[in-house]
Amino acid sequence: MFNFLDDGKSALLKRVYNAGTSTAFIKVTVQEILIDEQGNQRELPPQALGSAPLVQHNTLIASPARLIVPAGGRQSTRLLFLGQRPKERYFRVRFMPVLPNNADRFDLSDAQQQAYKQALSAGVTVLSGFGTVLFVRPDQVTYNTRLLDEANGYSVHNTGNSVVVLDHFKDCALKDPTNCKPLTQHYVLPGHRFRFTKLPDRAYSFVLQEGEKEQPVTVGHAADSSLAATSAPQLQRK
Repeated sequence: MFNFLDDGKSALLKRVYNAGTSTAFIKVTVQEILIDEQGNQRELPPQALGSAPLVQHNTLIASPARLIVPAGGRQSTRLLFLGQRPKERYFRVRFMPVLPNNADRFDLSDAQQQAYKQALSAGVTVLSGFGTVLFVRPDQVTYNTRLLDEANGYSVHNTGNSVVVLDHFKDCALKDPTNCKPLTQHYVLPGHRFRFTKLPDRAYSFVLQEGEKEQPVTVGHAADSSLAATSAPQLQRK
């Protein structure tokens, strides 16, 4: 549930499908995620846009922010970012089904709201929503990923200005390639690093994703030299 708004793009289309048996009323909320140097996160409440032109807000909005999705149907909303993007920013977008009321601005009369609630009261109602994290890349993206061989492990340093992804991260035994830990995926933010242990009987591999560019990387005992055969950044000993 991670998405990217690449440089040069200002909109991302999200489709919502209703697999239920009743009409769904979906409220879309956007909150910015602030991350400090230690990796601690906090979310800002949705920003009130006011009457100023959208381009002056420099924030992400969902349009429309209210969806009425019939049973078995789908509707779409656009996530729009208008304004300057000097640095990368992060947003959590939630798609939450709600029971309609006047405050949610679904443009239903009181009678329509009551009729909908009475139709649901005949059975058990389960409202389940979902969320996604959107990475809004800066206007000018620079990738600079360094792989370091340290005393007790390896580390991936992101010294660029946009997130990089370590996809299909594998930790396997050298003598038994089928003896592997579950595959994982890691996101390394600008100015941050990802560390993993160094054991003599294990090998580690992943696909380094820098935007649309993908580079296979393998490190571990008797595996460091394999980096020279790939297009990935060279492993540096620290």
